[in-house]
Amino acid sequence: MSDYYNAFEMSPVPAPDADAVAPELFRGIYGMPAFATIPTSDVAASVDFWTRGLGFFELFSIPGTLVHLRRWAFQDVLLVSAASVPARTPAMSVSFACVLSQIDSIVAACRALSPNSADGPRDTPWNTRDVEVITPENARIVFTAAKPWDPASQEARNLEAVGITPPGVGRGDNQEHA
Repeated sequence: MSDYYNAFEMSPVPAPDADAVAPELFRGIYGMPAFATIPTSDVAASVDFWTRGLGFFELFSIPGTLVHLRRWAFQDVLLVSAASVPARTPAMSVSFACVLSQIDSIVAACRALSPNSADGPRDTPWNTRDVEVITPENARIVFTAAKPWDPASQEARNLEAVGITPPGVGRGDNQEHA
C-alpha cells in the first residue's frame, strides 16, 4: 500500500498537459519554504541572464548585496554579490518547473545570451522534458516540464513501480489529509 496521495492543490504547477498554461509570475511576499542562493561576481550580468534567459523577475534588491528573483510561487533565487564564483560547474543542480510550451523558448533565449549555455531538451524516465542551463555564475539549473500522462508508456510503468499513480487511480484524493 502506498502512502502517496494527490496534493496538486498545494502547487502552482499546472496538471501535466500538452496545452498546460504557465501560472502568472507571483509577486506576493511569503515565508519561503526553500530557495537557492547563488553567488555572483557580476550582479548586473546575472540579473540580465536570469530575467531575459530564464524568465525570472526582480522581486527586490539590496544594492551591492543581493537581488531576489522569482518566477512562479515558490521559485525563488537570491543572487548574492561575491568576489568570485566557482571556476567549474558543480555536479549539483537546482530544478524549476515549467510547462512544455516554455522549454523551447527557454533554450532559445539562453542560447541567444550565451550560445553554449543550454543542453537539451531531453525526455526523462520519470515523464518530464528537461533542459539544463549553465548560468554565468556556473550554476547548473534544470527547467523541467511534466509530459502528458500516457498510461501505456514506459514512464507510467516506471512511476507505478515506485507507487506513484495518476490522480483518480489508487488512494484517491487528499480529503483525509486536508
